[in-house]
Amino acid sequence: MREDDIPSALAGEGDLVRGRLEKLRQWRERGVEPYALGFARSDVTAGIKERFASLAEGEESGYRASLAGRLMALRRHGKACFADLEDREGRLQLLASLDSLGEDGYALFQELDIGDIVGVEGEVFRSRRGELTLRVASFSLLSKSLRPLPEKWHGLKDVELRYRQRYLDMIVNPQVRENLLMRVRAVQALRNFLDANGFIEVETPMLQPIPGGATARPFVTYHQALGQNLYLRIAPELYLKRCIVGGLEKVYEINRNFRNEGISYKHNPEFTMLEFYWAYVDYRVLMGFLEEMLSAVVSEVKGALAFVYQGQDLDLSPPWRRVTMLEAVSEAVGMEIASGTPEKELRAVAAEREVPLEEGWGAGKIATELFEKLVEPNLWEPTLVMDYPREVSPLARAHRDDPFLTERFELIAAGREIANAFSELIDPLDQRERFEEQARRRERGDEEAHAIDNDYLRALEYGMPPAGGLGLGVDRLVMLLTDSHSIREVILFPHLRPEA
Repeated sequence: MREDDIPSALAGEGDLVRGRLEKLRQWRERGVEPYALGFARSDVTAGIKERFASLAEGEESGYRASLAGRLMALRRHGKACFADLEDREGRLQLLASLDSLGEDGYALFQELDIGDIVGVEGEVFRSRRGELTLRVASFSLLSKSLRPLPEKWHGLKDVELRYRQRYLDMIVNPQVRENLLMRVRAVQALRNFLDANGFIEVETPMLQPIPGGATARPFVTYHQALGQNLYLRIAPELYLKRCIVGGLEKVYEINRNFRNEGISYKHNPEFTMLEFYWAYVDYRVLMGFLEEMLSAVVSEVKGALAFVYQGQDLDLSPPWRRVTMLEAVSEAVGMEIASGTPEKELRAVAAEREVPLEEGWGAGKIATELFEKLVEPNLWEPTLVMDYPREVSPLARAHRDDPFLTERFELIAAGREIANAFSELIDPLDQRERFEEQARRRERGDEEAHAIDNDYLRALEYGMPPAGGLGLGVDRLVMLLTDSHSIREVILFPHLRPEA
């Protein structure tokens, strides 16, 4: 192929790409279109392996199979050529020979490259070496691969390249595909469990005029026709609770949330949450329900509740340990921290343990910061941490025994939050006071504080039944199920900084 014929985007890619472009030209000169419209396959590799698992060495099946997939290996041996064909279900060996394809067909097969997508037909047999194999009687080139697959992809130290070129990561790393399929199964299992327990799946707005339901900085955009700012939702909470006001009683949503915050191995600006709300129950009921739900889901998709995560045993079998947040902080600092502990004393405890604080934080926020820095990373086995301060829980109901606290709990496992739940605040006057306090924090520069949502307050004023609500981080759950350290391993296309 002449230099002038090479697309500019591929011109600097080297001789291997040049050679593949030349093959592409030659196929077309022969009248063969190397980018097909489709292929009528009747089989998948896993089905073939299961069906003919009992074939003896050297035995023919008499079955003519039709497969399609990507060539992942080619081994040429004179008048015979072995290849590995991979589809979504797995791999199967191919045998192409001069005898089975004829001179012209065999010559064409030998011009294929690793990475090409092909359709093949032929009889299934087991080789004398015990390998289940398809003897290729005919084949079609379905899509020509112009770029060679990397030979040492598993050894790449630049993991960001794997995330950036996820399509390539999935081609050459079967574990990536398995992780993503595990995610699909986990989401389906969550949905099935909630459906079976009488919950209704709904869809709430992702573009919201007022961001609410969580303490986070939102993404903002501008709607030209409406002439107003809209925000990508940070949580569906306030809309789901409107559904409870409207009488749906048991609702859930599995969908995206967006938070304009940092990126780390635990955080992605776009992530998946399950949130559900249940009328006439409190947070104590939700603790047992969460144990039941995760036990069922993990057993179904993982096969066991006890497994190894990041080299350490983790057992999700209920019942889980239950401890209040202030009890956990007291254990960590070696002194009693209670609702009445003065802010000045808490600041001294934080300073002694080098926990940075900000001006304007009250006793509740400081106690929570001590928990997040000194306790949460060390909670390995699943733990239900209960009764968070009111200051950091603007949508949770005040605790029935202590107004400094709320009826809220978090599930912590493997050192990170997996779920957050509380008895819902249904008193519209109390909720208005908390929104107004959040608004004052916004005026003082807290970009993550809640704005006042007057329509939500109006909904509460019509009357919301007692209710409990729970949010579960789907990505973080899948991290546990797939033994993944980074959230980027379980998100199909994670957000990254622009390429240099």
